[in-house]
Amino acid sequence: MAGIRYEFEAELYQWAARREKWVFARLPDDISAEITDQPHPPAGFNSVKVQVTLGASRWSTSIFPDGSAYVVPIKASVRASERVDLGDTVRIGVETQM
Repeated sequence: MAGIRYEFEAELYQWAARREKWVFARLPDDISAEITDQPHPPAGFNSVKVQVTLGASRWSTSIFPDGSAYVVPIKASVRASERVDLGDTVRIGVETQM
């Protein structure tokens, strides 16, 4: 069942804790706070299951808390098909799952 859809712009960055190229986008603090206040099915690491849209690409993943905001992983296949990479600012849609 679909939850609430949010759209925002964010810069793609590499997660520094890993050697592999894990790329994330940070959700704005106000959207993160609103998502935190919503009921969600229990998930590991306090994650929230979502549907993500970037350009013409759409996929299922989870967002994860990182300090005061959530972050969303951007898959390599999506970055390749949408021709985006580290440092690019992109428009992202995130729809929570209830």
